[in-house]
Amino acid sequence: MSKFLQKILFLLPLFFFVISCEKTKEEEYVVENPKPKVIDFGFNLNEFNVVNDTIKSGDTFGSIIDKQNLNGNEVFDVVAKVKDTFDVRTVRKGKPYTILRTKDRKHKIQYFIYQPDKLSYYVIDLRDTIQAHKKTRPVTFKTRTIAGRLNGSLSETLQNLKVDPSLAPRIAKIYAWSIDFFKLKKGDEFALKFTERFINDTVYDGVDSLKASFFEYKGKKIYAFPFKPDENSKKQEYYDEEGKTLKNFFLKAPLKFINITSRYTKNRFHPVQKRWKAHNGTDYAAPTGTPIMSTAAGVVEQAGFTTGNGNFVKVKHDRTYATQYLHMSKILVKRGQRVTQGQVIGKVGSTGLATGPHVCYRFWKNGVQVDALRLKLPNSTPMDSRYKQKYMEYMQPLKRELDSVATSNSKK
Repeated sequence: MSKFLQKILFLLPLFFFVISCEKTKEEEYVVENPKPKVIDFGFNLNEFNVVNDTIKSGDTFGSIIDKQNLNGNEVFDVVAKVKDTFDVRTVRKGKPYTILRTKDRKHKIQYFIYQPDKLSYYVIDLRDTIQAHKKTRPVTFKTRTIAGRLNGSLSETLQNLKVDPSLAPRIAKIYAWSIDFFKLKKGDEFALKFTERFINDTVYDGVDSLKASFFEYKGKKIYAFPFKPDENSKKQEYYDEEGKTLKNFFLKAPLKFINITSRYTKNRFHPVQKRWKAHNGTDYAAPTGTPIMSTAAGVVEQAGFTTGNGNFVKVKHDRTYATQYLHMSKILVKRGQRVTQGQVIGKVGSTGLATGPHVCYRFWKNGVQVDALRLKLPNSTPMDSRYKQKYMEYMQPLKRELDSVATSNSKK
């Protein structure tokens, strides 16, 4: 065999290998990956021409869909057919809507979707048979347990831990009878176990409920666990690790957030009268209009005005205790009216002998004015002993979890 023929036989397989590789590369190049499905509102959005927008000033349901190809249907016909499910008058400025149209050149409208809130939406089917459906997005709940130390306000601390800061006032309300959150110090320890809501398993929708917590207050851990002793009860209460209710007979203060500017004393220089005299109450400064709450349930004994007190309300709680709230800008209750604990009875002001907006909170025990901050106030009714074992079994694993997370956090 000649050398030339040997070279041909040697190079021929290489030639076919190169051709085969080029063909494979070309085939790989022309293969298109299918678009991933985009599912929302129960539709594969890839199958439609999608228009996303928000309701603008002057927009109405009719004016929006009238600009679309309605397949010969008149707007008033559409409104009449969907009114039992979707009231077009409820469409509000700033709310999002989506229009799904055909992908051909005609772009005929198929569906109009309106979202009044993050959780629910209306689907108006504008095809052959016009109809409307109200739907709700699926909601999932996820539980988190965190621990930390205060650094700034509670809201700021939670925000730094990527927790919805709106949880802070809810926590303050739970601990309203046992913790003055203005007296918490930087570095005070806390732990929280709570659930968060997610729409479609991905869109965050805030904190749902607090499952367990503790806050370090004056060197002691104050625990809170929600529990319903009676399964038929509609409302749950919060109890500590010993089964004692956190809810006392009296709130610690008549305002949600506390800023004490003057305390009960037998000898204080009066800023208006310019003389030394007794101050038989506790002054809480707050902006004018801040709600003032009755610290306990009772009956309004007095509601009126005097030169010194300004607008004031006095509430009799029982045979032993009464409270008074001075310098209001507005009184919201009447004499003889029964009020509940935490009910707003007036607004902060500076009427009477006052140099600025505040509420002077006065407290009577057996007809004598006393210092509410030094008084050991009565608790609410304790947990019934027949529920105690059930509560302890429920509470103890939650407490162990809080303590464990706090210990791990302190080691970091």
